[in-house]
Amino acid sequence: MKILLTGSTGYIAQRLLPVLLNKGHEVVCCVRDKKRFHTEKYQTSSLNVIEVDFLDPESLVNIPGDIEAAYFLIHSMSSSSGDFEMMEEQSAINFREYLTRTRVKQVIYLSGIVNDENLSQHLSSRRNVERILSSGSFALTTLRAGIIIGSGSASFEIIRDLVEKLPVMIAPRWLNTASQPIAIRNVIEFLSGVLMTPETYNKSYDIGGPDVMTYKQMILTFARVRGLNRKVWIVPVMTPKLSSFWLYFITSTSYSLAVRLVDSMKVEVVCRENPLREFLGIKLLSYEEAIKAAFEKIEMNMVASSWKDALTSEILFEGISSYSEVPVYGCYSDSKKLQITNPDFVLNNFWTIGGDTGWYYGDWLWGIRGFIDKLCGGVGLRRGRKSPTELSPGDALDFWRVLIVDRKAKRLLLFAEMKLPGEAWLEFRIDENNILHQTATFRPLGIWGRLYWFSLLPFHLFIFNGMIRNIASGKKKRLSDKSA
Repeated sequence: MKILLTGSTGYIAQRLLPVLLNKGHEVVCCVRDKKRFHTEKYQTSSLNVIEVDFLDPESLVNIPGDIEAAYFLIHSMSSSSGDFEMMEEQSAINFREYLTRTRVKQVIYLSGIVNDENLSQHLSSRRNVERILSSGSFALTTLRAGIIIGSGSASFEIIRDLVEKLPVMIAPRWLNTASQPIAIRNVIEFLSGVLMTPETYNKSYDIGGPDVMTYKQMILTFARVRGLNRKVWIVPVMTPKLSSFWLYFITSTSYSLAVRLVDSMKVEVVCRENPLREFLGIKLLSYEEAIKAAFEKIEMNMVASSWKDALTSEILFEGISSYSEVPVYGCYSDSKKLQITNPDFVLNNFWTIGGDTGWYYGDWLWGIRGFIDKLCGGVGLRRGRKSPTELSPGDALDFWRVLIVDRKAKRLLLFAEMKLPGEAWLEFRIDENNILHQTATFRPLGIWGRLYWFSLLPFHLFIFNGMIRNIASGKKKRLSDKSA
């Protein structure tokens, strides 16, 4: 069967794709930028990747006309710019209109649980998208999920941040809101199970795990599973704005996403009964089982996708190709080079940079820079990295975005997503003479950009010198080390 998969670089689609391929389906993946899609890891002729932007109707001509089913997994809630409701609505309209020209029989849409009378902006948008898709010429199957628990999922990582960083939490009253979390494994089983199943055509189903819990109970249960003693005190005086700031500074979420999450967390998301689980024969994982399954994946370094990599930013909208050519004119740069004797060893060192490994020199200064970025409304340093050993184009790496990761060319290029008065690139490269090149490039914006660069020159002098030496030697040294 030929299936169209939208949102192909997103958290859910990256989990669903291998399941569809393993079942023998031919899958056409829609992406805005092919360079963000790691095609090589699938090693199959049943996968086709096309560039499509559902906000640009002209790009939809790349969709083949002989598709039989399609998954609509496009969500814009994490967008930091523009009106995400308008973006989701327009994407759904363009999708619906173009699919009338194909042979598609069924569209499967993953939405949110919308049983509360007072819906958040996010959930209202999901319901609006469902209404738009339901008027198409195809059969629509809608699956409505609440909190999704899995390695790399937004809910899992946010709860993990809270539990591991705060022994005592003074929390807003929305932590008393009831929810029905579901394991990512079960979500994928539902998504694949309803595929081309006539009994599910033109129907919607709430999907959730067996446990109905408040967010406070989820936090305390997570702590117990991890063997941690945590206390949560609910206070009634935290406004939604204060709650958003609280979530933003403690976790790795962006402020715009924190605002929308808080707005959604005030709404109860509990499933209405339906026969779908029994019909598909799905065994639901409990909340505790979902947490343990997630940590098994993390410990085995098998996190297939992360919500942080799918975060919508300007660079992802324009495509990483637009930033992959490092500019020269009107730029400042700091270039270092060092002769090395073991290129494979050094290559692995800068392949594992960031996250728990750190930046090889002055990690506490990088941490301060990340904290300042958070204060300015940026992403901060808490995003880390999905895998401690592997990188792919488009991955989040602390407050950088991976643009080029080429083992054959021995080159890693990063673009800064921190708040800056300009644009910044950081490149590591080993040439044919076994010389390690480390280059920081900054394109300033106005006088403030120039002042920013010159004010940091003293720090660049020893941070970048120490970083290239320690990458070459494999050592992580603090700023105060005499040998650095």
